[in-house]
Amino acid sequence: MLVFSKQKLVFLSVPKTGTTAWQAALGDKASMIIADPPELKHSPVFRYNRFFRPALEKFIGGNLTVMAVMREPISWLGSWYRYRQRPFLDGRANSTAGIDFDAFVRDYMRGQTPAHANVGAQSKFLEPTRNGTAVTHLFRYEDQAGLLGFLEERLGCRIEVERRNASAAEPLALEPDTEERLRRKFAPDFALWEGIGPAGRYRPIPRASL
Repeated sequence: MLVFSKQKLVFLSVPKTGTTAWQAALGDKASMIIADPPELKHSPVFRYNRFFRPALEKFIGGNLTVMAVMREPISWLGSWYRYRQRPFLDGRANSTAGIDFDAFVRDYMRGQTPAHANVGAQSKFLEPTRNGTAVTHLFRYEDQAGLLGFLEERLGCRIEVERRNASAAEPLALEPDTEERLRRKFAPDFALWEGIGPAGRYRPIPRASL
């Protein structure tokens, strides 16, 4: 998570959406960098509301712009799957070594999700709180130009972004039945991503739908 006090801007770090690269690119411009532990770096809206928002509003004022990036849901799962293929996880419960992507997604949809597929959901990360705290600007990971343009205009500077911590690209495929089940079970994620428009405008998913 990054905080820019003068611009009254908070950049929440949704996992697997290029957060490491943006942190490197924007770190010298930020007033506050939450890089560790991961539970705080990747604070979802509810955690931001509980632990960070009250202090930020007290010291830099209200009407904060809260932005985040969301990845197309299947691509997002693919990034998690590739990341957990890395050798440093071999032998651990969260490794996906020896598991194909379709099996990983089917495990992700199980009632008791095994450790290697326990990655949460972007819609839950971005879920508005009961007091109305919500992301005000949500960008598609796939629209890097739009995201960059927004940040350069808001921060008033040119930004250079290098790709970091990226997993090796390899073809990933789902069986039609698996994809159909995924789209049905995690419909809020697909609806949220599909509802993102230009300049970060989007339609938040009501809590009752999540």
